[in-house]
Amino acid sequence: MRDFPSCFGESGVQIVDSSSNASRTAQNLVTCIYQSSLGGQSCVITVTWSKNMMGQGFSVGINDSTNQSLCKVDVKPWLFSKRKGSKSLENSDNKSNVGKVEIFWDLSSAKFGSGPEPLEGYYVAVVFELQMVLLVGDLCKEAYRKTNASPPHSNSMFIAKREHIFGKKIYCTKAQFCDNGQIHDVAIECETVGLKEPCLSIRIDKKLVMQVKRLAWKFRGNQTIIVDGLPVEMFWDVHNWLFSPSFGNAVFMFQTCVSAEKLWSGNPSEASSVLPWSCSQIVKETQLQGLGFSLILYAWKNE
Repeated sequence: MRDFPSCFGESGVQIVDSSSNASRTAQNLVTCIYQSSLGGQSCVITVTWSKNMMGQGFSVGINDSTNQSLCKVDVKPWLFSKRKGSKSLENSDNKSNVGKVEIFWDLSSAKFGSGPEPLEGYYVAVVFELQMVLLVGDLCKEAYRKTNASPPHSNSMFIAKREHIFGKKIYCTKAQFCDNGQIHDVAIECETVGLKEPCLSIRIDKKLVMQVKRLAWKFRGNQTIIVDGLPVEMFWDVHNWLFSPSFGNAVFMFQTCVSAEKLWSGNPSEASSVLPWSCSQIVKETQLQGLGFSLILYAWKNE
């Protein structure tokens, strides 16, 4: 897993010794990627939620279609006592026609679970030329009232999410695999300590949808499952869990797709080496191959 490219640009996490304090801090991230447009130009907006001992914060980054950074704002955890605010950003690319971008946020009533991403009672808005480019959160009326923005010409598309999850043998998260679809409970179960034949199980809403036996021989692989009537290709790499316990993490990817064959060529057992792990690759694959939502999970074993 150490040779996998860092995903989602500078927000990616190096796979290092899990006992490292720096690693533990970096792991508490949830990164969401949206495909949108600014002034008619295609762009990718990345919202990263973070949590550490100082509190909870977030960052918003906007890249153009070539993955060049246009602008970015960081709300540091130690400044998060100011739970609402706004910031105007100048485009860092002088050659682009994209001008000033405004970021508005209000997390004064936000409710959080165990992770860094708020569950409800908040909004984060990206506005360009008084038009709402991206609106994240459930306080939509409040966001439009605060920003005086008009609705977007076209809606942003939520194309990928990367999350770090923790557990001893069960790892849980929630995922929405299609627009306006049901929010599902996703559970990954895998016990590797002291077992001669470890087994990997995936459950969606408590229903067993996939099971991999003889995991020591099948520590990397893929299988298609059906969620909401859609084919979802599920990839796994648990090599570190089995053979490099000091690194402690496995990687799982759920990719909605029109055709599973489009995700790789050659031997399916080598799928993990050609997965679209980077932000630019995910966007390109989504555009060219009609792929949908990607959920990438880094699963860390609690000590």
